[in-house]
Amino acid sequence: MVLAGQTSLFGREAISFDRELRGVRRIVLDGSDAWLEHRPGWVEGHQRLLETLVASTEWQEGERQMYDRMVVVPRLVAALPEHGPGHPILDDMRRALSAHYGEELLRLSMGLYRDGRDSVAWHGDYVAREMERSVMASVSLGAPRRFLVRPTGGGRSLSLTLGWGDLLVMGGTIQRTHQHAIPKAAHADPRLVVMFRPAWGAGY
Repeated sequence: MVLAGQTSLFGREAISFDRELRGVRRIVLDGSDAWLEHRPGWVEGHQRLLETLVASTEWQEGERQMYDRMVVVPRLVAALPEHGPGHPILDDMRRALSAHYGEELLRLSMGLYRDGRDSVAWHGDYVAREMERSVMASVSLGAPRRFLVRPTGGGRSLSLTLGWGDLLVMGGTIQRTHQHAIPKAAHADPRLVVMFRPAWGAGY
């Protein structure tokens, strides 16, 4: 797959990341047990890593139920290793994140936002929203996009701009008590998000 807008010279350093997770900032939402942790620029060489993952992955068109019909999700998705080899550094990231947060993050999946028309509506993680507490980490590669979080059912939203190798971790009750979204944009270059989750069993 070839994407428009991937010729940027920014983010082409050797691919690496901060294994010590220095400079992570915690944001507690509404005085509750829902929280975010944000580390801008956690990954160097983010553009190079994005292009490697885009080219080596068998991207899938997802579907979801909307009222009485199935609709195509406006982004491409993939799971690793089912849909591609990924990159060796992703397993290094997984181990560093698992050690730091005390949770084995065994499942890797990806979402590809090709341009500003790709988006994700308000939602909580399909499995984790049924759990008391959970941890999920994501790394945003490529161009930045707005990421919104609000209380479940509506309310004032928090906005972060994620891209260029940023790390975002969602924890505590956030998937159950809050929703998040990536809105459409008038113009946006490609962004790829790599998600690290625990291997929740059938009971969750």
